[in-house]
Amino acid sequence: MTTDFSGLKRKVHEMPEFIRRALNDRGLMEAYRNRPAYQQNDYIGWIIRAKKEETKAKRLRQMLDELEQGGIYMKMKHGS
Repeated sequence: MTTDFSGLKRKVHEMPEFIRRALNDRGLMEAYRNRPAYQQNDYIGWIIRAKKEETKAKRLRQMLDELEQGGIYMKMKHGS
């Protein structure tokens, strides 16, 4: 599935390799790609903006867990 980011008004973030690897390792790339473009972009931006590596790792774990559970986005219930 190709996500259309053309409607986003925010800066579009490229996916770093460490996030791509984590999604593939957990088998969650499809779940990630099925999320709306803004969620995909927000997750990436949120993770890469962390200053400490431990914070990046914590945020990455949260994203992966939410994708695995489904119906959750940034600790909130969500229909996607």
